Amino acid sequence: MIKVSDRVSAISPSMTLAISAKANELKAAGERVINFGVGEPDFNTPEHICNAAKKAIDEGRTKYVAAAGLPALKKAIAAKLKRDNGLDYDPSQIVVSNGAKHSIFNAVFATVNDGDEVIIPAPYWLTYPEVVKSCGGVPVYVYADAKDGYKVTAEKIEAAVTPRTKMLILNTPCNPTGAVYGRDELAAIAAVCERHNILVLSDEIYEKLIYGGLKHYSIASLSPAMKELAIVINGVSKSYAMTGWRLGYLACPPQIAKAIASFQSHSTSNVNTITQYAALAALEGDEQPMRNMVAAFENRRNAAAKILDGMKDSGLTYVMPDGAFYIMLGFGKLYGKCYGGEKITGSMQVADLLLTEKKVALTPGICFGDDSGVRISYALSESDLKEGLERIADFAAQLK
Repeated sequence: MIKVSDRVSAISPSMTLAISAKANELKAAGERVINFGVGEPDFNTPEHICNAAKKAIDEGRTKYVAAAGLPALKKAIAAKLKRDNGLDYDPSQIVVSNGAKHSIFNAVFATVNDGDEVIIPAPYWLTYPEVVKSCGGVPVYVYADAKDGYKVTAEKIEAAVTPRTKMLILNTPCNPTGAVYGRDELAAIAAVCERHNILVLSDEIYEKLIYGGLKHYSIASLSPAMKELAIVINGVSKSYAMTGWRLGYLACPPQIAKAIASFQSHSTSNVNTITQYAALAALEGDEQPMRNMVAAFENRRNAAAKILDGMKDSGLTYVMPDGAFYIMLGFGKLYGKCYGGEKITGSMQVADLLLTEKKVALTPGICFGDDSGVRISYALSESDLKEGLERIADFAAQLK
């Protein structure tokens, strides 16, 4: 029998696959399933972006381009980073990849050696630990509490540092919590990383999805020293409703960018050329469709919070998210109770029962390193949002 490699064996299978498969089965059987598990905007890609892709096809722009990205697109990304984040990068320091996930893998693969430790604040996006493990690194988790707004402090990060620490992965706005770090919070974290010479992989893919008048700050912008330690990850998937187009990018110190570009030239070559022309139109074109989408998400967030506030007696808890389009819904107060004679002990069980009994699909918190609740996405219509939350509240009320 042929064995797979140790690298692949180290990767944990997705705990959400069974739930997703069951949700699809229920839908195929004609059941009305409210899907809170979606991790993408439910808006169409803006028309001017789609037209740019069509134009690229019509003009025959369908050939290979430079592995690290179209020069015009890299120039536009550099301009965006300067305009939005106060960051000066030469286009040679930017690598365009097949989605932000690909950029994250490239960054970790290029910098983390076997046995290096990577600090990951929890709750975390479920892919971070698997990328670290697949590259030979060791995930080290630092836990953020709901009472702290799901944000880790500089002190907690400092306590996790060892001689083997190579990198911190920081995600703001955060998936799955919607937490947004303020400038002072980032400055304190940056001071720790500068003191210990720790790289920071700063995942800023939800940068534009931020509410309540708050501002996004990139940790790389806080000091010249921090910029030399930062690998900034971003893309067009969330901000421009382009998840299926598959384009992300990173900006980093020259030697890291050169190594990543070289590796990518042997692994995937360039991102789909047509997608790159579409992304160029996104970055240089009309941003009103994006602003309209953000306003809609903020309205949904507020609507969800209003509904949840009316369910306080249910035992469900939540922290108001400041960004992205997710809410961590706490079930911890309800653990130990029973549903139909079955004792509730964890988030996977909650997710399975909600799908089976209430036809509500969501993501168990254990996938994100926090078993105290589940993640719901409000990237769906307000009517579905209301109906789905009412089904969840009905489930909670039936726990005895």
